[in-house]
Amino acid sequence: MSSPNQFSLLRRRRFGPYFLTQFLGAFNDNVFKNALIILIAFQTVQLTALEISTLANLATGLFILPFFLFSATAGQLADKFEKSALVRRIKLAEIYIMLLATLGFYLSSVPLLMLTLFLMGTQSSVFGPVKYGILPQHLRESELTGGNGLVETGTFLAILLGNIAGERLMAVEQLGSLLVSIALLLVAVLGYVTSRRIPLAPAMAPELPINWNPITETWRGMRFTAGNVAVFNSILGISWFWFLGAVYLAQLPAFTRFHLSADSSVYTLLLATFSIGIATGSLLCERLSGGRIELGLVPLGAIGLTVFGVDLFFAGNLAHTTELINFAGFLSQAAAWRALADIFLLGLFGGFYIVPLYALIQSRSEPTHRSRVIASNNILNACFIVVSAVAAAGLLRAGLSIPQLFLVIAIMNAAVAIYIFRLVPEFLMRFLIWLLIHTVYSVQKEGLDKVPEEGPALLVCNHVSFVDALVIAGCIRRPVRFVMYYKIFSLPILSFVFRTAGAIPIAGRKEDPQLLQRALDAIDDALRNGELVCVFPEGQITRDGELNPFRPGVERILERTPVPVVPMALRGLWGSIFSRRHGAALSRFPRRIGFKIWLVASEPLAAGEATAAALQGMVLKLRGEMR
Repeated sequence: MSSPNQFSLLRRRRFGPYFLTQFLGAFNDNVFKNALIILIAFQTVQLTALEISTLANLATGLFILPFFLFSATAGQLADKFEKSALVRRIKLAEIYIMLLATLGFYLSSVPLLMLTLFLMGTQSSVFGPVKYGILPQHLRESELTGGNGLVETGTFLAILLGNIAGERLMAVEQLGSLLVSIALLLVAVLGYVTSRRIPLAPAMAPELPINWNPITETWRGMRFTAGNVAVFNSILGISWFWFLGAVYLAQLPAFTRFHLSADSSVYTLLLATFSIGIATGSLLCERLSGGRIELGLVPLGAIGLTVFGVDLFFAGNLAHTTELINFAGFLSQAAAWRALADIFLLGLFGGFYIVPLYALIQSRSEPTHRSRVIASNNILNACFIVVSAVAAAGLLRAGLSIPQLFLVIAIMNAAVAIYIFRLVPEFLMRFLIWLLIHTVYSVQKEGLDKVPEEGPALLVCNHVSFVDALVIAGCIRRPVRFVMYYKIFSLPILSFVFRTAGAIPIAGRKEDPQLLQRALDAIDDALRNGELVCVFPEGQITRDGELNPFRPGVERILERTPVPVVPMALRGLWGSIFSRRHGAALSRFPRRIGFKIWLVASEPLAAGEATAAALQGMVLKLRGEMR
């Protein structure tokens, strides 16, 4: 059974141990990386400024390099072998890597610590395909958004806490390296202990032969992934998010120092604000999506990333003094709260943007190739992070200030979003539906758990307004194919939504017998393919708020393909601007938003019991007195 909310997953063995394992791993990565950077920058006194800069860049490169070298192989291993055993081996390897880190800190050996960093990058690149590939095996599809929201929350909080812990521990005089080493070993051991509680996740492609050549396997994985347009463009969207995130995070220290005229405590505050923003957005995805993979949140996230990225350009010049202000001084400025709000909202909308994309990749990738698809995602993410560093350096060298750089990437984000949404119009379609049922209407749902979670079924509903299909599509967790009168199907703006959703236009026998036959064939094909199909048996939108007689076409559909039938009713739409209560629809402005409506469903009927008359009686009973 699906969990009542995402936080209850933390108490379940199928998610809780996994969550702790990945959280501890991300925490350890960042404790080590930040401790190493501090050691290089402040405690290795014989190094020059140029050598420190070179080593810092080298450290970043050594951590990312394994994602190019080993991700393709890791994806194959995750598809071929049982995943919980792989996780335990990866976490056991982390203990040995941390022992090497301890030796490196003890000897103050930068080369040894650099080797450790490379090995940690290798471990992370191997863990990535397992980390995201295991979720769909332990969670229902209705739990994927909540599960991914928790994972993203845990990841960014681990990054934040790991950076803070690494800096604080290294700041302890004479004992810094020892304390960091103890922390790394303890966390690694604890991660291994939690990994032993992860349930089995059987191999999805046990007969898969391993191709050890990273170049040819990477190319093969990319070609396979590109064959699924929605998944591949979701990967591009995630990679673009990491491009944006890498730019913001890389420039945040200098932005704090030179444009906010603030010290390191304010940098920590901004980093925490950004991380908490992403965590908040990731967690809100579950509530805003209603337990489904809600792609409508992706355009919402893209809009927010652009709007608040642009505003950060205007808010990001507070430097008025040569002295750096501290945490308290920064917060005492009214203008500082605007910059802080922009950074929080960038994180918040980033969470809206990225969580549904991860859930889509997991749900729509072929199970036998899922980990390899995720490996391709990790490779592209790494590419975009490297490109972001090069692009940011080039733009800054060309004379842009950091706020101007933020403005440029915010505008670039709008262009990238438009490009992706044109390639995959489903994102924009879902956004329009999401807006409708979260602004114009407030939808109350009753009995929707009666709709089968898998397999074919026919939904029948009363027809009150021009947006009935959109309301139903926004409330049912599964995709629905709607059968609708061809003139409604062709309405401006709505036509885009209906076509993208795969709606089936239909006409009466006397109007267009060929279109009618094509519609019946399309309905038959959809039901045989295990899809949900929704029909409005009245054949037209009500003009008086009452049910029109149900036509026998529904019986013809069930004669051809007998499937369960779920009666449904819409209440409260009569009188809205999309109904015909006051004349033509959309002939007046809405008096208010948040118009309360209901969508109610009852137990499925067997095909043999679902006559037009019986269905009309059931829908009328479900609707009740409220029209």
